[in-house]
Amino acid sequence: MTDVYDSETRSRVMRTVKSKNTSPEKAVRSLIHRMGYRFRLHRRDLPGVPDLVFPGRKAVIFVHGCFWHFHDCPRGRREPRNNAEYWQKKRTANVARGKRAIEELERLGWRALVIWECQIPKKNEIVKTISNFLNHTLK
Repeated sequence: MTDVYDSETRSRVMRTVKSKNTSPEKAVRSLIHRMGYRFRLHRRDLPGVPDLVFPGRKAVIFVHGCFWHFHDCPRGRREPRNNAEYWQKKRTANVARGKRAIEELERLGWRALVIWECQIPKKNEIVKTISNFLNHTLK
């Protein structure tokens, strides 16, 4: 299969892919703020640079894109048509890096929650999950 973009165009498109302040992350931040919780963003001194940090609760939330972290949903199972080997390696590395970050955070006494991009439209479910997590009842 041929690439739909030349390498220069592909490079320009990929530069627009953000790792923080993404639309899913902003939606979760807005929801959590409306729930009355306050947080810090992208603490570089913590493993994995969590998207939302609740220092007083020693809790962090990561907002993962389903495609980028191989979530078990239709978007996460989608296979790239072009340069499949490269994307397989990149996505696998993302999963491994995320797992290491969560393990290190837990070793340091922090609790971590992952919210998947596909969960965001299910507001009632994630409100309950976040509330339980931040109030220490989620294991």
